[in-house]
Amino acid sequence: MPQSLNRRQLLGAAAAAGAAATIAVPGAAHAGGPHHSSRRVPKDQISVQLYTLRNQLNINLEASLAELAEIGYTRVEHAGFVGRTAAQFRAALDAAGLRATSGHVGIPQPFNASTWEAALHDANIVGNKFIVHPFFGQGANGPVRDAAVYRAFAADLNKAGKLARRAGISFGYHNHHAEFFRQNGTKQTGMDILFNETDNRYVHFEVDLFWAFRGAHDPVDLIKENRGRIKQVHVKDLDINASFADAGDGLIDFGRIFEHAREAGLIEYIVERDDAGSPPRTPADALVTAQRAYTYLEGLRF
Repeated sequence: MPQSLNRRQLLGAAAAAGAAATIAVPGAAHAGGPHHSSRRVPKDQISVQLYTLRNQLNINLEASLAELAEIGYTRVEHAGFVGRTAAQFRAALDAAGLRATSGHVGIPQPFNASTWEAALHDANIVGNKFIVHPFFGQGANGPVRDAAVYRAFAADLNKAGKLARRAGISFGYHNHHAEFFRQNGTKQTGMDILFNETDNRYVHFEVDLFWAFRGAHDPVDLIKENRGRIKQVHVKDLDINASFADAGDGLIDFGRIFEHAREAGLIEYIVERDDAGSPPRTPADALVTAQRAYTYLEGLRF
């Protein structure tokens, strides 16, 4: 497949991939099957995490952003600036007609206010409304199992969120699966501690739906237990081998989760697939993933 796709090639590749997925995963159709409700994902709230396209962006940032806009995306979530300054990255977004409403930026550890304020300054240049800490819960010896470590990190999240609020940005936390381990000597998981010990004025959550299921937790339960705190989700599907799939091709019933969008406080539905452009897939395959996910979300009724 070529490294850059025009729209006709992209749609053709997406259709071919869809036919292959139907054969490979015969039981997955329930996740995107027919619904009788008129509820849908608002198109202007569909985004894509650019980590999905990291290999393709390194080949041609400007053309890849333009292709995302042609698919229909109006917003993206960045994971770094692809070797550009914040201003240069903003210029590339503007040229494509895209907004980076969200970005993944790790808070300093140990926490340093001036370093974090510099990151917030860049976030405002880029135009972020949200800034999200992307990863925690793995130590040198594997998953963190010490509740005190999570409590200390929750305190740092509060500090980061308070400064972000002053800068006019909503600060969030993105999960993987290690956070769902029960912490030694308690009945709480790491995620319980993060929800319970962060201030809802300063910290919201971006729940990665794939990793929540991999952590043996139903996102609907997370929503019911933490009403109003889940402003963003990563729309990432799970295949029958517990690996990644294009949204709508796997086992996750996204419509069942999105029925609780108002209860969650959900504002952004962010497409992601970690291996979308990595071998044996080609970088351009990530654009197929982005196309297929957008088409799936645009057509989903729940």
